[in-house]
Amino acid sequence: MTVLIVGGDYLGKIPERLKELGFSQIQHLSGRKVNHIEAKLPHSVDVILVLVDYINHPLACKIKREAQRRGVKALFARRSWSHISQVLQRAC
Repeated sequence: MTVLIVGGDYLGKIPERLKELGFSQIQHLSGRKVNHIEAKLPHSVDVILVLVDYINHPLACKIKREAQRRGVKALFARRSWSHISQVLQRAC
């Protein structure tokens, strides 16, 4: 499975832990730059994980709309592994 992480400049051990959960490819979009709101989401994504502490509201809304349009799960979590794992458990 492929996951796109949106938000957060530094991900720490989050990618490693996602790989332990079975995500084979992990892509990252920091969401900090102004042109990221115009960025196209990759087509080969199974799950979009949005780190809400690190992105602005218009970008979060755009990602949610695009995910709904494509039929991809969009998960919203804070940048702590405990919260991310809770959100992933509820979604799966």
